[in-house]
Amino acid sequence: MNPKKLTAIFQQGNLVIPLYLFQNYRKFKISVEEFLFLMYLYNRGSRTLLNPERIHQDLGLDVMKVMEYIGSLSDAHLLSVDTIKNEKGLSEDIINLDDFYSKLSSIMTSDVVAEDHSKSNIFGVIEKEFGRTVSPMEYEIIKAWLDNHMSEELITEALKEATFNGVSNLRYIDKILYEWEKRGIKTKEDVMKNKMQYRKEKEKEPVAEIFDYDWFDDDE
Repeated sequence: MNPKKLTAIFQQGNLVIPLYLFQNYRKFKISVEEFLFLMYLYNRGSRTLLNPERIHQDLGLDVMKVMEYIGSLSDAHLLSVDTIKNEKGLSEDIINLDDFYSKLSSIMTSDVVAEDHSKSNIFGVIEKEFGRTVSPMEYEIIKAWLDNHMSEELITEALKEATFNGVSNLRYIDKILYEWEKRGIKTKEDVMKNKMQYRKEKEKEPVAEIFDYDWFDDDE
């Protein structure tokens, strides 16, 4: 890309790059040049006429380079080229940035979830109980619990149950949480109520008659 042309665009105030995009463009897995080209299209609107000559005039890129960038960004699922009929019934190629907006939305959502998880104390609680750092696979399991809106309180209760049974295994805890979810158990109070109900049901069960045989008084 011609540096002088790019400088002129910035000076004219015609190219606006949101700070978030500038800081996170690597997440799109594209080069700096492709990113700047994408931002040029972004500033032109979500659906604009594909006009390589106009882009050549604005950015100083030859037509082959313009088509190369469009191809690579299309392969990266950041844009598409749609053919439509204009008012005169003639076919026109339109650059569609819906894929870019969808990808951006996904990245921003992931960042918010990651930020929420970073604030979670449950990772430290589990690591303290296990006496070690959780593995990447275990981290993903815990993350999945949080993504499924399981509270730290409920996860902690499941951890206690596992520890009580002498098991330091996230798969075991996952089974406990799965069973609780089926039973509609969502809070610490629900866990306690379920335990109390279980005890009451066990107390109601009839006690089998035990024949007390004294081996020492046997006359035979």
